[in-house]
Amino acid sequence: MAEIGEINRNGQKLISKTTHRGTDHQQYVWIIYCSDCNLLYGINGSDFFERKCPNHQGGAEGLRLD
Repeated sequence: MAEIGEINRNGQKLISKTTHRGTDHQQYVWIIYCSDCNLLYGINGSDFFERKCPNHQGGAEGLRLD
């Protein structure tokens, strides 16, 4: 399991883990940050290891943070 501050192979840094339900089965929203373009966005926790920035790496749109 990823730890806060960890950076995946695509330069996305895990900022926090929330208690908000994600869109994937039994997942919660994690907040990550793109170290290249400074985008802050939500993902399903299970996607962190492979996640790409939706802004410039062709990744899927992020989940709502509110």
